[in-house]
Amino acid sequence: MRIVVTGGAGFIGSAVVRHLIQVCDTHVLVIDKLTYAGNLASLSAVAHTSQFNFIRADICETERVLNALVQFRPQAILHLAAESHVDRSINGAADFVQTNIVGTFSLLEAARRYRATLDADAADAFRFVHVSTDEVYGSLSNEGLFTEESSYDPSSPYSASKAASDHLAFAWHRTYGLPVIVTNCSNNYGAFQYPEKLIPLMILNAVQGRALPIYGNGSNVRDWLHVDDHARALGLIAAHGRPGARYNVGGRNERSNLQVVNQICAIMDELMPMAAPHSRLIRFVEDRPGHDARYAIDAFKLEHELGWQAQEDFESGLYKTVKWFMDNPWWWGPLSERFEPPLPRRVGQFVGGSLCVS
Repeated sequence: MRIVVTGGAGFIGSAVVRHLIQVCDTHVLVIDKLTYAGNLASLSAVAHTSQFNFIRADICETERVLNALVQFRPQAILHLAAESHVDRSINGAADFVQTNIVGTFSLLEAARRYRATLDADAADAFRFVHVSTDEVYGSLSNEGLFTEESSYDPSSPYSASKAASDHLAFAWHRTYGLPVIVTNCSNNYGAFQYPEKLIPLMILNAVQGRALPIYGNGSNVRDWLHVDDHARALGLIAAHGRPGARYNVGGRNERSNLQVVNQICAIMDELMPMAAPHSRLIRFVEDRPGHDARYAIDAFKLEHELGWQAQEDFESGLYKTVKWFMDNPWWWGPLSERFEPPLPRRVGQFVGGSLCVS
């Protein structure tokens, strides 16, 4: 296949690109604006291959994206380009509206116009996979799971912008016949994740012996999905998903934020022992506004309709993730150049003041 991946230099996008090229032998065109979270170093394992293509572009540039589609002739688009950090959306919602809503509209229009250039068989086979989040569903109580039929109830500017983009995607399917599929995933973790998110932030702060700030009392629960499992799911959905369908993607790994951080501390105690346990660095900070209590995904539809199963459990996946960050300062070290003072100190001070983790 020939697949376009928007946001392919980001955390999840780069995992998808590596999977498509290394496992599926797919030709990939990455379209990425290379904002702060986009990093071409995350694609170094595949950038030298003949299957890899890249253009630096904003998905809001409809004509430029359309021209790229016409030249590359993809059979599918995996749309992952997005502003994704809840804390940033609280402090500055405009970028989220622009990229997640206006950008998705622009990309849908480019895809619709590109598909009109295809012959009947190619147009019928074309797929537009819009990658979204479980945060659009809002907050769960202690019981129950999000299903594909769950009502939308977004709490943050980020989740509201993603909810709006989901609705646009389905509207382009129903109104224009664009073969759209929407996916909603739980919290991802793994290698190459930008260190503003909970797991890499805690790892790098712990490496530096800095405070590990946790919102509230740490009881907020998330369902954790290893990024490589997510990448496999998206490849499967692009190839075999039904137009007009929604698929929830989750790892069935519910953990509270405090449990996650304590587990990271235990791994750090093993891999980088100190005079005292790393858990002594944990600090509870003021909770963020609208902090959802619990997310949990029911992935039954994806598992039974397309045969996907998560291969990484949280214990093994988290251990691999901690070890990867410890072994790969070549990747995260240069990110400190974007901050003054260096990244772990700046992130630690920022989140310790008021805002910290997703």
